[in-house]
Amino acid sequence: MTQVGPQDGSLIVKTYREGIAAKVGHDLVIEVTRWEATLEGDRVELTADARSLQIREGLHGVKPLTDKDRAEILKTIDAKVLLGKPIAFSGTVADHEDRLDLDGDLTIAGVTRPTRAAVDVVDGRATATIPLRQSEWEIKPYRGMMGALKVRDELEIVLDVRLPAAA
Repeated sequence: MTQVGPQDGSLIVKTYREGIAAKVGHDLVIEVTRWEATLEGDRVELTADARSLQIREGLHGVKPLTDKDRAEILKTIDAKVLLGKPIAFSGTVADHEDRLDLDGDLTIAGVTRPTRAAVDVVDGRATATIPLRQSEWEIKPYRGMMGALKVRDELEIVLDVRLPAAA
């Protein structure tokens, strides 16, 4: 059995803004600080604490994000997007020499949908950028300023993990 978590790498969510007021918003880089993944045989399980998110960067906005902005964004994500519910993936993995193919069920905000992802494995690191549409998990992307500022439906999950050496 192989286990990895934040001590081995990062699990990041990238959101992007759109709309006529997009310049006042920010593209966000959000780190999941409490998560773990277990690989046993061809089974993979991942759990992430939706309340462990930390905003690492707010990109391309007119003004830098303040601590108050960060706190308000996280409060909105918890209350209106993820609903404080855990995030989980359960499925199988096909191990290729330079790639892992994941196929299983991803649960976000209490909604489970089938998900596939390819994870590159190079020099003992597993990396992937996995595009997701919030609406596929019944999440309505955030809108502010009477709809003039929107978070795009599409976001990216970015995984970068050092894999333990084989015993």
